[in-house]
Amino acid sequence: MRRDFRSLVGVVLVGIFFLSASGCTFIFQKGRRNDASGQIAKLKDDIDELQKAKNELEDRLKNEISDKEVTVERLQKGLVITFVAEVLFDSGKAELRKESFSKLDKIVSVIQDVVPDLNVGIEGHTDNVPIKHSGWKTNWELSSHRALSVLYYATEHGVNPLRLAATGYGEYHPVGSNDAKEGQQKNRRVEIVILPKVDKEKSEETAK
Repeated sequence: MRRDFRSLVGVVLVGIFFLSASGCTFIFQKGRRNDASGQIAKLKDDIDELQKAKNELEDRLKNEISDKEVTVERLQKGLVITFVAEVLFDSGKAELRKESFSKLDKIVSVIQDVVPDLNVGIEGHTDNVPIKHSGWKTNWELSSHRALSVLYYATEHGVNPLRLAATGYGEYHPVGSNDAKEGQQKNRRVEIVILPKVDKEKSEETAK
C-alpha cells in the first residue's frame, strides 16, 4: 500500500519549472521532454523567422540600402521594407517604373522562399502637397493606387493573393516634417510589411 501511495505521489508531484521567453511562459512536466522540446523549437522558429528574412533582404538589397533607396527594419508591426517613392514611381504616377522591377523581385523571392507562411501588408504614403496636375483626386487616392500596383506586381510573380493586403494612408502617417523637402521625401514612400505570425487561438478569441 505504501509503495502504491509513493508511486501515486511520484506521478502527481511532477517536476515543474518555468521558462519565460518573449513574454511567454511554458510549464514542462517530467516525462514530457519531447513535447517541451518541440514547444521550445516552435517558439524559436517563430522568433527567428522574421530575422532570417531581414538578414536575407539586407544581403540582397545591400546596394539599394547603401544608396538610401530602401531601408529594412524590425518594428513592432513586423519586418518593414521601406522604398522611397521615387525609386518605384515617377512623380504623381502610380505605374511602377521598369527600373524598380529587379528591386521588387528580390523582395518577392524572400517572401516566397524564406517566409512562405507569413502575410504581407503593402502601405502607400505621400507628403502633404495637394494634388494639382496628376489627375488624382487626393493624395489618399494616389497612395492607395501605388500600394495596389506593388500588390499586383507581387501576385503576378507568384505570391498568393490570400497573403496580401494594400492600404493607402495618403499624407496622414508622416515620418518626417513636411515643412522641409527632406521630410517630404521621407513621407513619400511605400512600405512592404511582412507581418508576424498571429496565434490562431488568440485571433479567434479577439474575433468573439
